[in-house]
Amino acid sequence: MELHTRDVRRDVRELGALLGDVLESQSSTQSFQTVEDIRTAAIDYRKGDLDSRTELLQVIDGLSPDGESVVARAFTTYFELINLAEERERVRTIREASQAGDLEDGLVATVKSFAGGGADPETVQRVLDDVLIEPTFTAHPTEARRKTVKAKLRSIASRIEEMDERNLTDRERQQLWREVDAEVTSLWQTSQVRGRRPEPQDEARNVQWYLESILFDVVGEVYSEFEDVLAEEYPEVDVPKLFEFRSWAGSDRDGNPFVTPEVTEDTLARQRSVVLEKYSDALKRLSGVLSQDGSRIDVGAEFERSLIADRERLPVVAEETEERYPEEPYRQKLKLMRERIRRIEDVRPDGYAAHHELLEDLEIIDQSLRDNGADVVADEYVSPLMRQVDTFGFTLASLDLRDHRENHTEAVHEALAREGIDYYDRDEDGRVAVLTEAILQDEPLVDLSNREDLSDTADRVLTRFEKLGEWQREYGVGAIDTYCISMTEEPSHVLEVLFLADQAGVVSLPDHCGLDVVPLLETESALNGARRIMGSLFENEAYEQVLAARNGVQEIMLGYSDSNKENGYLAANWDLYKNQRRLAAICDDFDVKMRLFHGRGGSISRGGGPMNEAMLALPNETVTGQIKFTEQGEAIAEKYANPHIAERNLEQMLNAQVRARHEAIQEPEEDVPEAWIDAMDTMAAAARQEYRNLLESEGFVSYFEQATPITVIEDLNLGSRPASRSGERTVEDLRAIPWVFSWTQSRCIITGWYALGTGLQTYLDEGGDRATLREMYDEWPFFRTTLDNASLALARTEFGIAEHYAALADDDLREAFYPRLFEEYERAHDLVLDVIGRESLLKRQWLDESLRRRNPYVDPLNLLQTHLLSQTHRTEDEERTLRLTVKGIAAGMKNTG
Repeated sequence: MELHTRDVRRDVRELGALLGDVLESQSSTQSFQTVEDIRTAAIDYRKGDLDSRTELLQVIDGLSPDGESVVARAFTTYFELINLAEERERVRTIREASQAGDLEDGLVATVKSFAGGGADPETVQRVLDDVLIEPTFTAHPTEARRKTVKAKLRSIASRIEEMDERNLTDRERQQLWREVDAEVTSLWQTSQVRGRRPEPQDEARNVQWYLESILFDVVGEVYSEFEDVLAEEYPEVDVPKLFEFRSWAGSDRDGNPFVTPEVTEDTLARQRSVVLEKYSDALKRLSGVLSQDGSRIDVGAEFERSLIADRERLPVVAEETEERYPEEPYRQKLKLMRERIRRIEDVRPDGYAAHHELLEDLEIIDQSLRDNGADVVADEYVSPLMRQVDTFGFTLASLDLRDHRENHTEAVHEALAREGIDYYDRDEDGRVAVLTEAILQDEPLVDLSNREDLSDTADRVLTRFEKLGEWQREYGVGAIDTYCISMTEEPSHVLEVLFLADQAGVVSLPDHCGLDVVPLLETESALNGARRIMGSLFENEAYEQVLAARNGVQEIMLGYSDSNKENGYLAANWDLYKNQRRLAAICDDFDVKMRLFHGRGGSISRGGGPMNEAMLALPNETVTGQIKFTEQGEAIAEKYANPHIAERNLEQMLNAQVRARHEAIQEPEEDVPEAWIDAMDTMAAAARQEYRNLLESEGFVSYFEQATPITVIEDLNLGSRPASRSGERTVEDLRAIPWVFSWTQSRCIITGWYALGTGLQTYLDEGGDRATLREMYDEWPFFRTTLDNASLALARTEFGIAEHYAALADDDLREAFYPRLFEEYERAHDLVLDVIGRESLLKRQWLDESLRRRNPYVDPLNLLQTHLLSQTHRTEDEERTLRLTVKGIAAGMKNTG
């Protein structure tokens, strides 16, 4: 059976031709020809038909400001459309593999891995009971596209899908193509560059869209499929809750002064309203299905008791309901349930107090249907809704608060100083003692509402904690129950947050702790001091009670971005691996269950890459079943904008986490040969030294500023958060996102491979052998994933383009750094290919084809960008075009930071 009528080549060809037509009609034939000349010259050079890019450069150098704008817009729009074509091809691959029954890493494969390994039902149940996957959406500023542009692209995508999957008449197909033509024309006339910086509410709404429009429905489908395939081999095993979604959008205060309590409260209220409306609509649809005649079935005693209770609770509504639905008990019940949902945000009483009450009502209906032989109705209509309620609650996504530890220290210092307690001048032990005693005493020590004469920082922090108590009372503890502390370095940094939460009434030990306090370990000193930090907390009298109240679970966040920026790719990955094992050992020593929170960015340089492969590469000791990780920027759109791809991502994550947990139960401590550990220690030490030498070399920061578009990126309206922490131009002060973004734009992605070659070569020079490296690659998931991800960064690096950016730097800086970067690239390129044993850096053929298809079209944007960057004075139109080239290159690379 043919599932599709199109393929990626046809989509690319027809969309490209349509864009050409739109360009010519909206601009001019001359503009169209100029773009064609640039396009063909870039392709001919890549094919080897031209010896140099001289012809291409001459055309670009001769462009007028208006011509530059047209070229930038043409190639940027091209990539937006080609990305849709490749997304459609991913969907085709998924559907065809699913139809053929050979979808790798899917749910069928999950169950087969159990059965093939001889797992008994008890083991399978234990694994599933342990697993909880928590994707956490952030508002980090790496999404380069406007919301308006994304909406137009989704509209085009839906029409391409319809043409691809439906049997259409010629007239129907022509009509759809006219609609695509209209959208592309509108897209051409729409500004690609934001006129203003997005506000935190915009970012929160963006995250909310993926949750309500895609994931809300997809989750039920994933559970349904998993239950079906699991029942074939393990009918006695129950599928518990496996997913929970969280968000930082609207609540992450670290470095973003615009995330105020008002923003957080608005986010909580809006998310609750959205999810309640989704449930109300679902119950209304369910009412259309459950029209059973009560005189012909026995709904059961439990259902009767539940219905009577609702009638007594809502007598006026019940009377109307009985008149409208006589002898239709399910419809009567559903109508009363909808009324209880309405009253959650109403001043009237008797609304649901928590989502568990709604879930209980659905379970009663589900069981009643099954008792009456309507299992298929329950499976198809009630079970998916039950899964949605269990997953999204009344919050849609629980919020995490986050702020920098310095702000908490300042707030605690000022608050305690009012009570005559000197906190700031105490040593670490003294601070811990004061905080512990204050937390354990019954009465509050400070009044959070009294903020007179405090600094702005202290005022903001105390206000946030006072509001936290109010939010939990209004929206439920689960709506906002995690507090992440950036740059945690000491146990007191954790206890400061606990103290403030205690003063707000969010914590009342030993009985109640409404907050997971999560240290974010992201510096080398914090990671290496993990035993001191966490061990001191686990031995602390107050914190022991916290753990008991939180079911013995400690969440610990690891920062991939700043670790990479500080230590380089290889050393950072090795540090994170070792410290994960170290943290697991610490938690095991204190009988604490660890939940790792992986602060991964979208790019390889910031911990990105396929999440399922990352899960399988984690040390066994760390795989407790619960895992949390950030999803951010354009990676969110790539993974979750299309329902088929979103479902596939969730399936792959579930497959990986279930397999990893099963393996961890069988082999609790990963058996890594000492020779491999020693090899990594040698490689990482040499790589760290080379990377730090580069960063600390005199003039390197100036070279970075001159040979990348960092100054342009800092002015882009990508997100609500400032690009740097203090506005200074240092690598340390610059946020990881613009740091990576800048190198990616210049096609010199040192953040994903620099010093890797030095590390590998040092190991070989000190007596190591290539056979050991190849064995490590073949048999050690950590090392294989590390090299595969570096391979992707190497493959995306183009020194033929990076040379043009280097030419923008002062002669002495260029001579000092460009050859050094190129030499390290070639070293890494050759050694990695040797170790992985492939002719190509990329193991996935479709990705190799995608890069080959894209490179000739990214090149002109890079050359136009360097041309504009070389201008000492740019007009306003040229500045706008320069910013557009950044968007276009990001679209072409399918990556920002």
